[in-house]
Amino acid sequence: MTFALVLVFTSCNDFLEFEPYGQPSDLGSVSDEQAMQTVYALYEWQYREGTMGRGFFWYENASDDMVTGRTQAEAANIKNFIDNGSMSRDVRDNWPRMYQTINYANRIIAEIPNATSISDATKNIVLGNAFFWRAFAYLWLAPWYGDDGPNGGIPIVTEDTPTEEIDVPRPASVLENYRMVINDMERASEYLPYFDDIPTSDWGLVHKTAAWGFAARAALYAAQFDASFYDVAISYADKVINSQKHRLLDSYADVFEIENNWSTEYIYSVTSNEIDGSKWPGISFQNGGFGYYNTWGYFQPTLELYNAFEEGDERRAATIVAPGDHVSFIGNDIIWQVNPASTSSPTGMTLRKYLAPFRDADAIGKTVNPDGNNMTTDLNISLMRYAEILLIKAEALIWKNGEGDPVAKELIDDIRERAGLGRNSQATKAQLKNERRVEFAFEWGVWRHLDLVRWGDAQTTYAQPLHGFKVNLANGTIASLEEVEVWPARRFNPSIHHVFPIPVREIATSENLKQNNGY
Repeated sequence: MTFALVLVFTSCNDFLEFEPYGQPSDLGSVSDEQAMQTVYALYEWQYREGTMGRGFFWYENASDDMVTGRTQAEAANIKNFIDNGSMSRDVRDNWPRMYQTINYANRIIAEIPNATSISDATKNIVLGNAFFWRAFAYLWLAPWYGDDGPNGGIPIVTEDTPTEEIDVPRPASVLENYRMVINDMERASEYLPYFDDIPTSDWGLVHKTAAWGFAARAALYAAQFDASFYDVAISYADKVINSQKHRLLDSYADVFEIENNWSTEYIYSVTSNEIDGSKWPGISFQNGGFGYYNTWGYFQPTLELYNAFEEGDERRAATIVAPGDHVSFIGNDIIWQVNPASTSSPTGMTLRKYLAPFRDADAIGKTVNPDGNNMTTDLNISLMRYAEILLIKAEALIWKNGEGDPVAKELIDDIRERAGLGRNSQATKAQLKNERRVEFAFEWGVWRHLDLVRWGDAQTTYAQPLHGFKVNLANGTIASLEEVEVWPARRFNPSIHHVFPIPVREIATSENLKQNNGY
């Protein structure tokens, strides 16, 4: 367990529970230890169900990769693009949490440079974290709510914004948000150490290559509006690659094992354990966990995602449990859709990617939270992996130089080779899109829905129904599988649904914040 987590777990009732737009205590005379406590407070949002439990996965659920595994009217409205922001489920928590983080970081950025009682080393860590998390908060919100017109970006509040003026209008373009994110991440990288220079007691804090990585992601999102950002994305991807601090693990499935929580594959992940952290690993597996543990059964993979994997792609079995596959769950050997025959998934499949903590018979209380209503695990939840950096650079090269770019071919082939496939990439746009899809399915931050929107593919994709398997059994074995429709075609209006509605309670408490058009 990291020291950062200890602070989060033991301090949440007094130090981390600040009001929206709240501020840390006076920073001018804090000690090094107190200054670091302000850093740990920046991580508070990671341990909230509405941000890292399900959170924006209700929006990602709109993609063609998944359907809602349980009847849930709010989720259905989001998936069908008929939500008006008033019933936004957990997604509504992200906006206030991120602006808490922004304003908290602003106060640190304004005051820490003048602090006289802390060491320069501590000052660098504090400032690096403040710039990083301010940038991250804007990047967490901007792609879902902002555009280059007609809605504009999301409100920009900095350390120079007076408290009485924080209710600022939206900028004309989300490009202003992305420019700020990139600038802040660059500033963060100047203060932050490399990961291997962080003591193990503080593993979980951000570091230099993480700042470069998220700058690359911001630039890729910006490039949908301004192609000059492809060069920026390539530049920051190269910083990560050339640092030689990261590499792909040899096995894709191993990426999601607890022993690899701090592997060279992870650029940044949310630290979690059996006491607290992200509930995400237990969100999607069978509702009620067959009586062994209280998993919730949300977000089930579609046949469209299953078929996106090439034959021989090891990522499919590491990501999806299909009919007839074996799953070890709390020490029980489950043959999916056979023993037991009844499951809660409407597609006949479920998610395997995060099941490692639930594998052993003694998992409960050891690698899994004993409280099934707070089903955190010892598995860190990745927000960025090295594979994304390779595919960010490959995408930027293809969109900039055209299909068949030789460097993009090598980058994609590195990803494919690890998946057990041949080094036969043609570096086409279609292949790049599919590699992102199958590499990052059901992962935080590399959102399939946002990819479809920025590529201009959402309207056509969502006009097709989604499918799953119906299992026919005979004598306790699978006799046949039928393809069945599990979600009807939907109407995606690219002039409206390229962004989601800002939560109405945020609109109601602001004089200047304007709702996105069409909602």
